[in-house]
Amino acid sequence: MPAESIITSVTARQIFSDRGHPGVEATVTTANGAKGVAVVTAGISVGIHEVQFAYDGGKKWGGRGVLKAVQNVTDVIAPAVIGLDASRQHEVDQVMIDLDGTPTKAKLGGNATGSVSAAALQAGAASLGIPLYQHIGGVNAVTLPVPGVISIVGSWRYGHGAGSGGKPSYALMCYGFDNFADASHAAWETSNEYFRLLRLKYNVDSIKGWAIPAPGQIQHDRQLWDLQVEAIANCGYEGRIGFQVDVAAGTYYNKETDRFEGLFSAEPKSRDDLMRLYEEMVANYPFVIIEDPLDEIDYEGHAILTKELGIAIVGDDLFTTNPERLQQGTAVGAANTLLLKVNQIGTITEAFQAVQLAYDNGYGVMPCDSRGEGELIADYCVGLGTGHLREGALGPLGNRFLQIEAELGSRARFLGRKGFKP
Repeated sequence: MPAESIITSVTARQIFSDRGHPGVEATVTTANGAKGVAVVTAGISVGIHEVQFAYDGGKKWGGRGVLKAVQNVTDVIAPAVIGLDASRQHEVDQVMIDLDGTPTKAKLGGNATGSVSAAALQAGAASLGIPLYQHIGGVNAVTLPVPGVISIVGSWRYGHGAGSGGKPSYALMCYGFDNFADASHAAWETSNEYFRLLRLKYNVDSIKGWAIPAPGQIQHDRQLWDLQVEAIANCGYEGRIGFQVDVAAGTYYNKETDRFEGLFSAEPKSRDDLMRLYEEMVANYPFVIIEDPLDEIDYEGHAILTKELGIAIVGDDLFTTNPERLQQGTAVGAANTLLLKVNQIGTITEAFQAVQLAYDNGYGVMPCDSRGEGELIADYCVGLGTGHLREGALGPLGNRFLQIEAELGSRARFLGRKGFKP
């Protein structure tokens, strides 16, 4: 056991997060002074199969305070992992999994275990003096992902979607380029043109890259698809940029009426209606990725769409980065891509097990940084060789990818359209 990578300190605190509620920040320090710092927050829309987070309850922070999770880190987890080797991720995570002893992290909270797990991963890399992506993937970690840039968010344009977390959200996926830097520039150029058209034609403005139509401004998302096509054409990128949509369809499903209400337009839609709409979307628009197109327990429907549409069908709420749920999906061919959110499952080890299971079954992997992972997602993408991710073309995450691409130099690879499934 190399002495320099022994964990000597584990601390945690409650912080403000970009999700509108507090998050847990954990810091792991090793004997040679290397540190890893990681944040875990809950998503705005949360799948029913995700691990449980430890919350304080009560009135403060709307019940979403995380001091209980912080205490679980300092009082329970820290004494158990201090003295372990941070570079041996599985051993650190297994101790926390055993300490919790529940399949849903109900005892300690997935926000407690997840923050320490991710911080230990970073500390392990830093203690060895190597980049995080290399710690994850070794010398073969050289593939930069196809990035995207958000084009639209917002739940209420048709009067529904209280639990959807701003879905459906769209992104422009920039695949037809030679490297990440060129894809990043195309994302910037095309999104600016799209927002210009959105203001001009529908009086919808964007703030910091987020455009949220109000009720009555748009009658059907088809208008947004047409506008995105126009923006791509105006920039000269036809056949090089496609659409990604995170539908989160289950959040629009009304069990009493057996209809999806307010999704894509005001009219309620049956499952068959939605499936026909997806066929139209893929036939007439450059969709390359559809995420959670049906209810989160509908494996059969996802399997039908995967077979018929011939593009990347991503399971987020469907799989929740859970190896067991993914195994159920692969058995029937439901979706063909796993959305990777480490903090849905509670440890790096379990999340990466899901990634390996996806690869073993010919599925793709699309990482997402919406649960506090932040810039770490860049290193996860390159380390795991995912080929694409959700958004990530611009901002701090884009900066990290550009830094990695520069570090790799001539070894850097960019797969383009081959980075998607199928």
